[in-house]
Amino acid sequence: MINLNPIVKALHLRGIKRRFCIFLVNHIFCGTKFWSAKRRLLNSIGFQIGENTKVVGPIDCPATLIVGKNCWIGKNLIGNGNGTIQIGDNCDIAPEVSFLTGGHEIGDHDRRAGKGEIYNITVGNGVWIGSRSTILKSVTIGDGSVIAACSCVHKDVEADCLVAGVPAKVVRKLDNVR
Repeated sequence: MINLNPIVKALHLRGIKRRFCIFLVNHIFCGTKFWSAKRRLLNSIGFQIGENTKVVGPIDCPATLIVGKNCWIGKNLIGNGNGTIQIGDNCDIAPEVSFLTGGHEIGDHDRRAGKGEIYNITVGNGVWIGSRSTILKSVTIGDGSVIAACSCVHKDVEADCLVAGVPAKVVRKLDNVR
């Protein structure tokens, strides 16, 4: 018979470490200081936060979070669900942006929230996501795009587009000027 006690203890200690590191990021180091300390803490618990990326905090993200280099992650980032959020390099994520990486199929009459689903969201390089935007399902946002504040993105966004609204629609194509 297998002794599960060491496994259970290791999982419990990992959970305590995760909660402690998130507490430090969200309460002690919250705000526009301590960038490298927050990066180290988040990387130590399984997030992948790139070089020179600044996480303001607080964050609430049980999803897998992968962020490239030279990004800005505004306060109150939410990553709901068990999927993956992958953010490219040189991105700016404004405050209170939500990434929803979990959902449900539509069920039958007795229970409309049917079988659970896991989604993976990809944000390209150089993207700017405005405050209080919501990104749903397995959306891919193309390089150099802008998501206007308070938008709800439910389908893929091409590169170099400005999208806005609920649901988000293309407002215009953006020039690729450097």
